[in-house]
Amino acid sequence: MVSGSNHANEFEVAVVGFGPSGAVAASLLGAQGIRTLAVDRDRAVYDKPRAIAIDHEILRLFDNLGIAGQLGPYIAPFPASEHFGARGQLIRRIDMVSEPYPLGYTPTMVFTQPPVEEILRAHARSLPSVVVELGTELRRLEQAPNGVTLELRGDRGPRNVTADYVIACDGASSTVRRQLGIGFDDLVFDEPWLVIDLNVNAAGLAKLPRTAAQFCDPARPTTYIVGPGSHRRFEIMLLPGEDPRAMERPEQVWRLLARWLTPDDATLWRAASYRFHALVASKWREGRIFLAGDAAHQQPPFIGQGMCQGIRDVANLAWKLARVLRGESGAALLDTYQEERSAHVRELTTRIKAIGHVICERDPDAAAARDARILAEGGGVPRTITRQEIVPPLSCGLRAEVLHAANGTLFPQPWVLTANGRQLLDAACGAGWRLVLRGDSALAHSPAIATRAAETGLRVIGIAEADHDAGPDVLREESGVVASWFARHACAAAIVRPDHYVYGVAADEAALVAMLSGLKAQLR
Repeated sequence: MVSGSNHANEFEVAVVGFGPSGAVAASLLGAQGIRTLAVDRDRAVYDKPRAIAIDHEILRLFDNLGIAGQLGPYIAPFPASEHFGARGQLIRRIDMVSEPYPLGYTPTMVFTQPPVEEILRAHARSLPSVVVELGTELRRLEQAPNGVTLELRGDRGPRNVTADYVIACDGASSTVRRQLGIGFDDLVFDEPWLVIDLNVNAAGLAKLPRTAAQFCDPARPTTYIVGPGSHRRFEIMLLPGEDPRAMERPEQVWRLLARWLTPDDATLWRAASYRFHALVASKWREGRIFLAGDAAHQQPPFIGQGMCQGIRDVANLAWKLARVLRGESGAALLDTYQEERSAHVRELTTRIKAIGHVICERDPDAAAARDARILAEGGGVPRTITRQEIVPPLSCGLRAEVLHAANGTLFPQPWVLTANGRQLLDAACGAGWRLVLRGDSALAHSPAIATRAAETGLRVIGIAEADHDAGPDVLREESGVVASWFARHACAAAIVRPDHYVYGVAADEAALVAMLSGLKAQLR
């Protein structure tokens, strides 16, 4: 098993690929003072939108980096998606959970990728321990017991650099994955689609649906997404015999859009044909090299989780690498990366694929039966499911040994009332390892628990409802989000990881002391 940092190496971590996942990886590492090199063969951000959706978990991470405010102009709430059946009838809605929002932000959002990616890159570059080299291509890698040598070619000509660890965020056709000889497990989804991005004028907007829509029409399944401002996206399934490249031509695009718009209504921003796949790397780690983002997995886009998945990968990995590099944990901690993320991606991809099969049904009789079944599930009326219930918890890895439904879920983030006014929990208390206690419980006032938590490296946070005066060391939350979470899970304490996933929960002091001891042993 490989060990931690070897300061003979030029960098502690090299990030290959500086798209959204790579830029966030570099920022998360740089925020911890890790000497990080990020390289990308492309000099500029791709000027057209590819990803279009992010969720509250990802915006929370962006806020932890201090950039959520800058992203505001390029983000908007993702409206409900109405699913229409073979006869054009409403069969169900996919929406977001209602207020008070569990993580403090709108649960699902649309965004414009190029300016958001510029902000992510600029933030990574601003960190003193991060070096970014664009126009720089990775030619090959070589691992040794104490590090990885990367052969690069860029403005400085061919050269070698060394790093303790490498994160490959170099996309679906990843050079690193191919050099390592790592294949994909195919979760069996392969459909040709045309993705069309438009800037729509006022006359065009008046013709379009107010919400997002899935037209589950067996003749031509189509997705419609309301982007920020005047940006609208159509994803249109291609039929057998249609040439994907020919279908990208403007005259073909406008023929497909004729049901909704004419060329007078909008400017065509992008038309690109894709095969929507469901693929997961058979291995996410080879010694000191890790795969993340599209290098590790690709999934159909039906609930907009592609970019979110890649950012979850690096958020999971970065704090673990930092601990190992600082000598706070043994390298075995890094084994939990593949364990946790591969299982999560496979489960979410399976759920997305099931939604995709519903949408992509081409047989008219099967489509009619599908519509009847979905309506029957809602008791004869279109029911609403939330995007948040589609995303699973972490099912394995670094979690408490005492099983509980809360383990592996995202810990909520309330608005709290502080001396500085109303703040989100992370802004008030920071991220990192935390022990969050119900403010009106005995645990919140136990010196023994405070001592144990400090020994394990946890920050202690007591939270009570706004109308409870639980003492000077307890935060008061505005909307009872955490109080209702503790009540629902029948506990008074939650140990929360740096990536905001719950390690474990406890209802009393004895259980919490045992859990803290277990965590300390696992982290060492």
